[in-house]
Amino acid sequence: MKKLLLLLLLQTTTSVFFSLNAQSTFTGWLSSVNTLKTGKKTSIHTDIQLRSTDEIKQVQILIIRPAFSVHLNKHLTVTAGYAFVRNKRFAGNISGFMPEHRIWEQLLITHKLKNIFVSYRFRLEQRFIAKSIVVDDILEKDGSVYANRFRYLMRSVLPFKTQPVFKKGLFAVLQDEVFLNFGNVATVNNETFDQNRLYIAIGYRLNARFDLETGYLNQYVNGSNKSFTNNHVAQLAGYLRL
Repeated sequence: MKKLLLLLLLQTTTSVFFSLNAQSTFTGWLSSVNTLKTGKKTSIHTDIQLRSTDEIKQVQILIIRPAFSVHLNKHLTVTAGYAFVRNKRFAGNISGFMPEHRIWEQLLITHKLKNIFVSYRFRLEQRFIAKSIVVDDILEKDGSVYANRFRYLMRSVLPFKTQPVFKKGLFAVLQDEVFLNFGNVATVNNETFDQNRLYIAIGYRLNARFDLETGYLNQYVNGSNKSFTNNHVAQLAGYLRL
């Protein structure tokens, strides 16, 4: 327990330190995470997200992320999936939506520390990112580049009321995720470090099948040419398990 709290404190302090000299933005994210059991040890996963531009003026990113999971045991799950990302880009006063296609693989480890539910997620992404070019004042796709990324997430869920089996009630969430580029970093920001996401939320479990949570996410992004962005995110997320 002490090691978990120490690690979370270290990740939080690091995120705050790095964000001091970054450009600030404020956005809203809406997320729907759905899991459908297809067998004793298999399930289908679908993650759909909408993310806004600065000051929540319009939609900037749409993510659709289906996947197939195999539950090796109650603590260990392996997953493989695909993601389609529709991202609004800007070139001066000209904007347009560009696609990104991803193939990804994941290992999820879950366990319980007293009454805290803890999960560790290791994800690899193979990214096919569209390049853009301005033609007659229109932003158009001009081929694509390939990039690799590793993501590590640690998430802890603390129910406000101790229960033998957590089926209903309020809970708190604290999580952090770090993104690292590897293999061909020149195609993205030319750096190994890509971004960090620190998330604090309050949620309510309506029943064993559905959670609703809302909170604050701090996204610190290492962009190209040493440009850093500290994105303050208001997030609303629903988790459905069938």
